[in-house]
Amino acid sequence: MRMSDFWRLMDDEFGATYARSLARDHVLGALGNRTPLEAIESGVKPREAWLALCADMDVPLERRLGKELRDHTKEMRNLRKRG
Repeated sequence: MRMSDFWRLMDDEFGATYARSLARDHVLGALGNRTPLEAIESGVKPREAWLALCADMDVPLERRLGKELRDHTKEMRNLRKRG
């Protein structure tokens, strides 16, 4: 996952302003008592930081893929139902 993907997922789930605040200020035990940005800056992969934040914030599994993939998955299900 690239940083652009990390920010897209963050913005989709939390909104741009709150996403920046969470990434900068929300300390996660799963990331060694660091914020997501501190963890990423020290070498943690953005995907790991994203998933740790999702777990801590109780983001449902089906929303951890991001809006774009959720919409695509929903479209595919609808096509299968019609097909």
